[in-house]
Amino acid sequence: MAQVTVTIDGKAYRMACDEGQEEHLISLAERFDRYVSHLKESFGEIGDQRVTVMAGIMVMDELSELSKRLKGMESEISTLRKTRDEALLKADKNDAALTGALSGLAQRMEELAHKLVVRNVQPES
Repeated sequence: MAQVTVTIDGKAYRMACDEGQEEHLISLAERFDRYVSHLKESFGEIGDQRVTVMAGIMVMDELSELSKRLKGMESEISTLRKTRDEALLKADKNDAALTGALSGLAQRMEELAHKLVVRNVQPES
């Protein structure tokens, strides 16, 4: 386990984290410290515990909003995938129909070409 010291509201806190996660933990602490600083600038000295609770609630509110957006995007992706799959299925059906029609047309052209060749080959009486 790695250990780092983070500073929030001017106070140092020693924390443990997984190896390689030190910079991430420091970054998170710096972001949380910005919430605390913002609240202190807005409300003045209202007590460390109260500021910390308010900052935590602000973070949870942001997380809640992001979670709602993520669910909306996941739903939209699901709808887009379904629409894409339906369009691909329709395109496959159209391709099959077109291939069938072209095959039939090619066969008729071959038959007509064969008839023309047979007429032209017959000796004149």
